[in-house]
Amino acid sequence: MSSLRSIEIFPVHGLSEEKKVIEIMKMPPTSLAIRSSVAVELWSSAGAKQPYEHKPNLPREETKSSRSICFSPDGRHFAYSNGVEVKVLRVPAANDANWEVECKLPRPKAFYLKFSPRGNYLCTWEHYAITKDRPEGSANLLVYEIATGTEVFAIVQKNQTDWEPSWSSDESIFALVVGGEALFYDLGAGTAGFASTSRKIGGSRGGMLSLGPGHCPPFLAFYTPGAKGAPSMCKLYKYPALAQNQTVACKSFFQADRVDMLWNKRGTGVLLVTSTEVDKTGASYYGNQALHFMATKGDTCSVPLSKEGPVHSVKWSPKATEFVVVYGFMPSKAALYNLKCDVIFDFGEGPRNSAYFNPFGNLIALAGFGNLPGAVEVWDVSKRERLANLKCADTTHFEWHPNGEWFVTATTAPRLRISNGFKIYHYSGALLHETLWPQGQELLGLEWQQYPDNTFAEPKITKAKHEGIKSSQPEASKKAYTPPHLRLLKEGKNPEKYLPQPTVPGLAVQGGGGAAAGSAANNKNKRKNNNNNINKTKGNNNINNKREAGDANATTAAVTAAPTESQESFKQNPRPRQQQQHHHTQQQQSEQSPSLANGNVGHNNHNNSNNNSEKDRKIRSVAKKLSDIKKLKSRQSQGETLELNQLNKIEMEASYLDELKALKLSA
Repeated sequence: MSSLRSIEIFPVHGLSEEKKVIEIMKMPPTSLAIRSSVAVELWSSAGAKQPYEHKPNLPREETKSSRSICFSPDGRHFAYSNGVEVKVLRVPAANDANWEVECKLPRPKAFYLKFSPRGNYLCTWEHYAITKDRPEGSANLLVYEIATGTEVFAIVQKNQTDWEPSWSSDESIFALVVGGEALFYDLGAGTAGFASTSRKIGGSRGGMLSLGPGHCPPFLAFYTPGAKGAPSMCKLYKYPALAQNQTVACKSFFQADRVDMLWNKRGTGVLLVTSTEVDKTGASYYGNQALHFMATKGDTCSVPLSKEGPVHSVKWSPKATEFVVVYGFMPSKAALYNLKCDVIFDFGEGPRNSAYFNPFGNLIALAGFGNLPGAVEVWDVSKRERLANLKCADTTHFEWHPNGEWFVTATTAPRLRISNGFKIYHYSGALLHETLWPQGQELLGLEWQQYPDNTFAEPKITKAKHEGIKSSQPEASKKAYTPPHLRLLKEGKNPEKYLPQPTVPGLAVQGGGGAAAGSAANNKNKRKNNNNNINKTKGNNNINNKREAGDANATTAAVTAAPTESQESFKQNPRPRQQQQHHHTQQQQSEQSPSLANGNVGHNNHNNSNNNSEKDRKIRSVAKKLSDIKKLKSRQSQGETLELNQLNKIEMEASYLDELKALKLSA
């Protein structure tokens, strides 16, 4: 698909050269699943000094309609959609073995795929739709058994953001929320448990459920939004004790339209990220956000945040004893907390909005993606020191390798449709691999192959700089930006000659040609007229002084001086006599009625100019809104989920068109 460059895979530290080769050969052949606009394929590296590329034994299917790819948590299966069906492949144990098709599922419109914790079931979700044959709509959330490929569960799930059902770690309990009610299915006896619910928890619309990992039977958190002045509430239960008086812990809070529940790996604590859609105080565009902690021992508390602003990212360490929070207005703060919600380390401030622990919890990457420049900091968590600082601009995807030493950054569509590609880095900041996507194609997604726990040993972190390759992309200039007019001045050129001409009729460019040149000529004529007026004033003053002094020849001197002044005026401004008389008449009128000559006429011209500029401004504003709506509709047609305010903006398209039509007719 693109040209690749040879790289050197990182060495295993602390081993002799022979043992290094042996250790590398023992490592599992990690694959990278790639979904693009032309195919779904898997890439891998054959070993030391070998690039990542597609191998003949790895699966590849050309398709332009793939919506999702997914590895099972234990790494035994790989599933993807191709617009016709969903294929589930069995991951081989040997390097040279083929990836056999485990089953094919008849879901051509599958949008999301999700495996159960042990990889025995696959959940598919597609957009809810109503047809003439089925006005009530058909089931869009389905569960399939991988071993047989049979459908074992189907239900209507209209929510796209919280569609995923919850599983216990041993897959003995299956639960989901439908219409605000939590439904539980007991799968201890196998797939027959999907036939009917074993337990229920009632609630209001907007309720959310999350089963904790680790324990069997598990702890679970159930959130109920507040209504009519009552606070929102989140309760912890120990399954199957789900009665109201059997709660393990309870936390209530106001200002929560939505809650994200994040469990640690052991299932002993859960973090609640509460948020509101609108900040009524007007302090933030994103609404209010807060962070709370609940423990299965019954402890609850609010996580203290020392800086105002949104909560950008919250992540648990895989060690399950600490978590990191990135919060506050930019530059944001990042801090590490223990299970008592005490700050144990402060990473300081910086342009960051994301945090990623590696699979072992001994490294953490703090990054600023999205509208931030893409700075990435890699920290040694145990030693509390920074190991690397690098720039990964335009990154839309970040993921650690299962070995805990590498990470991949990618620029994917539809978030960005240009400069697509991915890079693999060592934690020391060395670039190990780079692939730039060819023109005309788009990289849509990628994912590392997963492995069971304890497949890789925890890496030993060192400060040694790893040898990498040089990126083929040009580096951004570090020189300070110089505006164009200052560049011209440095070169000794006149900036006015190079300024653009006005594109809007009647709108002048400052310091440029067109109307600006005319105004310069007018200023020159005004200066000449002012000089004439000054000379006349001096002559009149002389005449008056002579009259007051009783000079008999004052009248004669005045008559003699007047022609001399007019001759000098004619030399300075040689105009036809009629034009001079017209100018003299205008000057007399201005002396008699200065408010009429200087005020009213200029005021009318100023009003007309203001009206035209205001109308042009409104037309540009409405056109900008229609352009934004067109982009939103394009993103919506590609399956992207839009926010509520974006959907409301699309509904205003007709009114904006009418407003634009009215403005153009009145122009």
